[in-house]
Amino acid sequence: MGAAESLDFRIPSDVQYIEAVVVQVVRRCEALDFSRRHTALNVPVALTEAMSNAIQRGNRDDASRDVVVRVAIDETRLVAEVRDEGDGFDLEACTVDATSDDNLHREDGRGLFLMRKLMDRVERFHDGGNVVRLVLHRV
Repeated sequence: MGAAESLDFRIPSDVQYIEAVVVQVVRRCEALDFSRRHTALNVPVALTEAMSNAIQRGNRDDASRDVVVRVAIDETRLVAEVRDEGDGFDLEACTVDATSDDNLHREDGRGLFLMRKLMDRVERFHDGGNVVRLVLHRV
């Protein structure tokens, strides 16, 4: 197995920066022969949701606050950490089943649900800021 490739980004809390980060991460996954499903769906959707939450919920769209994205990718998995400057949240309490009748028409609460469906593991912890870690094993 080769060494992990690392990507580090620091972006202002502005959703316009999300796509450029996601494109670079997806390209690295493609170069390491992650499946088409992972590069077209799992990685871009989950990473976009994590960054959107960090910007909009964690940093409350405050452009003076940054979001830091650290990604390690190797032949076996992707580990992405998205850190904001917010206070954090309870991962279990904030994850709603978007498919339940009560939540079908809600416009919020789908990001964590999607991340957990598309990634093998989603964790939240505090490390100089609120961090969401996404882990995806290569098939």
